Amino acid sequence: MVEFAKFLSKLDEAEKRFDEIEKELASITDTERIIELSQKRAELEEVVMAYREWKKKKADYEEMKELLDAGGDPELEDIAKEELPQLERELEELEQRLKILLLPKDPNDDKNVIMEIRAGAGGEEAALFAADLFRMYSRYAERKGWNVRVADASETDIGGYKEIVFIIEGKGAYSRLKFEGGVHRVQRIPVTESGGRIHTSTATVAVLPEVEEVEVKIDPKDLKIDTYRASGHGGQHVNKVETAVRITHIPTGIVVTCQDERSQHQNRARAMKILASKLYELEMRKQQAEVSQKRKLQVGTGDRSEKIRTYNFPQRRVTDHRIGLTLYKLEAVLDGDLDEIIDALVAFDQAERLKEL
Repeated sequence: MVEFAKFLSKLDEAEKRFDEIEKELASITDTERIIELSQKRAELEEVVMAYREWKKKKADYEEMKELLDAGGDPELEDIAKEELPQLERELEELEQRLKILLLPKDPNDDKNVIMEIRAGAGGEEAALFAADLFRMYSRYAERKGWNVRVADASETDIGGYKEIVFIIEGKGAYSRLKFEGGVHRVQRIPVTESGGRIHTSTATVAVLPEVEEVEVKIDPKDLKIDTYRASGHGGQHVNKVETAVRITHIPTGIVVTCQDERSQHQNRARAMKILASKLYELEMRKQQAEVSQKRKLQVGTGDRSEKIRTYNFPQRRVTDHRIGLTLYKLEAVLDGDLDEIIDALVAFDQAERLKEL
């Protein structure tokens, strides 16, 4: 509780601002101002309500302590002895929650997420593993009630993916999946292996928040846009009409393709959104490189060369190397049961950021 005292001034400021907003909202009629203040009120509400609950519990705790210290009434002393440990636990839980609520919010957390999975070392087996990862994230999205849309895919003859780009649409998708970027490694006996030897293969996952084009300035003169006939699944228009779009951003060399929408216009719009997100990520990485001189995020940088997780089939084991978490439920994880891993990564990230506070 002593450590928590340093947060009280921030909480007092938040409560004061919340009260000012409520007072102003009760006296104005300007629609734009009402919308603006309502958004600010919503941002503060959770932390202020939790702080008020903490203050009430703190008052109850102090009252019980006084009863115990005063002595003289055995019955009241018994009540205080019984209730104090429970109040202490509740105060600790509220303090931890409040500290987390005070952490700076990632402005991208509520956004949709663009994910790219590319087969790495391991040939056909790596492509099959990339398909397994795509299925894992698709099943996870299904559990969360999110929508999955494939933007582009390069399939192999036996059902793997050399590369697949897809968008997961749903509130908080980025906040839950942002730590998935990096190299994923699989250890298993491939279906193509006749000798029964265990092979190690890899796939690379990239995770980007989906941003609107207006959030990133893109000069049309910097773009080279090509159209071509779509290949693979997609309906009767495949290989007949040039609906697929390839956009090259000349200054950075970034290339984006999209072929899974029905029309060239839709594919172009989707490709531009992915390009905007990639350029946004590039800028974010520059800023993070500056920040990382002072602070190294222990949970991982999202760097595409960083090995983050191993899926070991003989031992039915999944290990996240960044936080040393090992689970023996490989089948469930690959079927989209990712919350235990993601919760641990989020908690670890919060703990690291709390140290800075």
